[in-house]
Amino acid sequence: MVSKVHGRGRGRERRRTARGSVVFGLLCTVVLGGTGYVAWELRGIAANRADGDPSQGTYQQDPERADKTAAAVLDGIVREDAEPPTDGHAFADGGAAVDWRSAGWQPSDPLEARPAAAEPAIGALFSPGADGDPDHHCSGVVVHSPAGDLIATAAHCVYGRGFRTNLAFVPGYRDGVAPYGVWVPTRIDVDPRWTEDQDPDHDIAFVRLRRPGYPGQRLEDVTGAETIAFRPELPAPARLVGYSNAAEQPLECRNTAVAAGPTQVRLDCADVPNGTSGGPVLTDRRTLIGVIGGRDGGGDDETSYSVYFGDAARALYERAVN
Repeated sequence: MVSKVHGRGRGRERRRTARGSVVFGLLCTVVLGGTGYVAWELRGIAANRADGDPSQGTYQQDPERADKTAAAVLDGIVREDAEPPTDGHAFADGGAAVDWRSAGWQPSDPLEARPAAAEPAIGALFSPGADGDPDHHCSGVVVHSPAGDLIATAAHCVYGRGFRTNLAFVPGYRDGVAPYGVWVPTRIDVDPRWTEDQDPDHDIAFVRLRRPGYPGQRLEDVTGAETIAFRPELPAPARLVGYSNAAEQPLECRNTAVAAGPTQVRLDCADVPNGTSGGPVLTDRRTLIGVIGGRDGGGDDETSYSVYFGDAARALYERAVN
């Protein structure tokens, strides 16, 4: 997909057909199915977009629309665990809060993504409805905030020709199960430089969430959260995690994150596919230093990118939590 424009997940524009592209899909349907189907698809896409306030990069979600999204996700796409976990701090071994530099951390061997255990604070972004996407198309991560209701993801996952209105986050997703519930946005914040022209140096978003039917429940109390680091020191041992569009469990890969110029972070790992956009790049003690996105919509077949969390990312975070 052309992820900078349409926000469909990870866009590996250099070596593969762009993944999940609505435009590409619609061109195919012109040939295969006629213009009537294309018009139906376009109406579906438009129905799931809202202008919000593009000059500020902000969208306040309509509660009724959000509740319908949650219901649609739970209606045959995922099911909630009959006995959901209650301790958001029982993390998988791969994400244990240890100092990697002193604990003998090693990069993946070979340097390629592999299946990983699901973790409470990392999840998949769903968008039910006729918008040209698979059920889950991006990833996200819970980050610590005063209200305990915030995730970080890629801007292209939530904004493309308008803010997505059919988003739902499923933390700890695995094999069709939502062990920590289905959460929907109350507010989405991106940098206005993203809404203006999809500037890859601002491909980050913060989304505040609530769980329909559970008034007062805080996401962070259920799942735990990663601590976000601004102006992180690079290079750093790092681990990326995300959900492929085609898989029902997360993937992970470890390598050293390095600076790719002043505004981007690079991590070389192969086979990080479409859908992983918005997934976390983590370093010591579960510290978030990036989300998959940025340059080339997130990378190519061998390399993943993230926006560097500098002053602009800090200002966006502060706006989101305030």
